[in-house]
Amino acid sequence: MAHCVVPEAEDILDKEFPVLDKGFIRLVDYLGGDDRVVQAARVSYGAGTKGYREDEGLIEYLLRNQHTSPFEQVVLTYHVKLPIFVARQWIRHRTARLNEISGRYSVLSDEFYLPAVEDMGLQCTDPKQSPAAAVLDRELAQRICAGIAAAQKQTYTDYTDLIEQGIARELARINLPLSLYTELYWQIDLHNLFHFLKLRLNVHAQKEIRYYAEVLLQITKKVAPQSCRAFERHVLGGVSFSQEEFTELQRRLGLAQGTASAASLQGKDLARFEAKLKGRG
Repeated sequence: MAHCVVPEAEDILDKEFPVLDKGFIRLVDYLGGDDRVVQAARVSYGAGTKGYREDEGLIEYLLRNQHTSPFEQVVLTYHVKLPIFVARQWIRHRTARLNEISGRYSVLSDEFYLPAVEDMGLQCTDPKQSPAAAVLDRELAQRICAGIAAAQKQTYTDYTDLIEQGIARELARINLPLSLYTELYWQIDLHNLFHFLKLRLNVHAQKEIRYYAEVLLQITKKVAPQSCRAFERHVLGGVSFSQEEFTELQRRLGLAQGTASAASLQGKDLARFEAKLKGRG
C-alpha cells in the first residue's frame, strides 16, 4: 500500500477546534484516509487505481453493507479537552486507546465547565427524552449558574489549600467536581469512530457530548470525506426495518413479498425497490 497523505488533514493538524466554554478537539495524527479504505478493500483482487467515482461507489457499498474491516485501516489520534462528566461517557466506548492527564502527579487546572444559561433545563419525566428537555426561566437559570460557579471556585480553593499543606495530590483531588476539565489523547480507527458518532450524535445523547461529536465529525471529514459522506447517508440519515415492517413496506409499494430484509435485495430488485421509494417521495 502507498503511504496516504491527505492535504486537507495536513492543514488542520494540531489546530484547536473549540467545544463548550473551555474545551477543544485537535487532530494530532492520522494514518490513511479514503484511499486507504479503497486500497484495503481491493487488496484481495490486486486491482489497479480506479477513478474517483469508482472509489466513492466502493466506499458507499462497503459502508452500506457493513463490510467494516477496510475502515479499520484508517486510524486517527485526537487531543481532547473536556469536562470529566463528558469524559466518563466518552470512555465507555472501549474500542479506542487513550491516555488521560493524571491528578495523582499533576496539579489540576482551575478550569470548570459552566453551562450556558440557555442550556439549563428541568429533569424530564419521560425517560426516552432528553433529561434537560424543559428549559428554565432565564432569571432562575442565571441564579443557578452563578451558584454553580461559586461552588466550583470554593472547591478549587479547598483543593489548592490541601496542596499547600502538603497533602498528597491523589487525596487532595477527591472532592473536585465532575465539571472540572480534563485532557486526554484518544486514538481510534474509522469504523469504531463511526460507531461512536452514531451513538453520540443521536438526539438522546447528552447535549455536551453531542457538541463534541459534531466537531469530531467535521474534523474527520478532512481526513476521509468520502467515507464520512457515506456514513452520513447510510447511518446517520438511514433507517432500518424489522422483518414485519419490511414486509408491510413491500406490500404498500406493490413489490413481490418474501424477501427477508432490505439488506438481502440485490441488483435489479434493489434498483426497483429504491425507485419505488423515490417515486413515493
